[in-house]
Amino acid sequence: MTNRTTRIGIATAAVGTLTLGLLAGCASGEGDTEGMNTLEKAQEEGTITLAIASEQPYSWVEDGEATGATIAMHEQIFKNLGIDDIKIEEVDWNSLIPGLNAGRWDAVSAGMSILPERCAEAAFSDPEIMYTTTLVVAKDNPKKLSDLDSVAAAGGDVTLAVQSGAIEEGYATDLGIANTIQVDSAQAGIEVVQSGRADAFALTAVSLNWMTEGSDDVETTEAFVQEIDGVEQIGAGATVFRQDDTELLEAYNEELAKITGDEASYLGLVEPFGFTAENLPPADLTTEQLCSGELG
Repeated sequence: MTNRTTRIGIATAAVGTLTLGLLAGCASGEGDTEGMNTLEKAQEEGTITLAIASEQPYSWVEDGEATGATIAMHEQIFKNLGIDDIKIEEVDWNSLIPGLNAGRWDAVSAGMSILPERCAEAAFSDPEIMYTTTLVVAKDNPKKLSDLDSVAAAGGDVTLAVQSGAIEEGYATDLGIANTIQVDSAQAGIEVVQSGRADAFALTAVSLNWMTEGSDDVETTEAFVQEIDGVEQIGAGATVFRQDDTELLEAYNEELAKITGDEASYLGLVEPFGFTAENLPPADLTTEQLCSGELG
């Protein structure tokens, strides 16, 4: 019942972000939830709504069903919290946190990187996934690009595509890369390289390696950790909550620790989506460190 209910909810939301109160036994508003916090309400109703930005292999909808590494983790975590029905809203990246704070959904399931400016707007769970960066380039890499430093060194001879709001857009700004094209999704970034409008597209390595596997017209460079002013930019993604939803955040982190604290459990959920033990956050890396920008 759990998986089937979850997937029905996901399929309906994917078609048009509809309210799924017609699901038998899952109708919102069952019971008196007035005065309850978000965790209590979700447990009472058995339902929680997550927003995704359709970035593979973190979270996306395929054939009417949500899938991905963060979806796999969230299905287990929320089930353990007594929340069996997960509803999914597909939105563009820049709407994830604003829509969360507006109450349109209860959490963001997009593997979002923990950054100081984002921490000022929302609350992040403990780290879930470590990131590296790569570039999508045309087959055989005609501009011989290797990382964002090589793009910066090429100046106006290279056009870089970046996803609006993603950490790589910030890297490009910090490195003085001005010849850029903004896109609203990972797929759009790949397509501008395929069309020749951009020479490279920068995003997390696991996403771009997954999405370009088997492609005959583009490829990815070796993964890298970008340096800014001599400091390696440690990238770690997490689930995002409203800042006043402390009960939900704390309960989520307790369940998350059971997964990230055991490599086999972690890999059992995320390995089918291309993640490895290298993506498991170190035990001493904290959200507080990442929110404060203490990376060096």
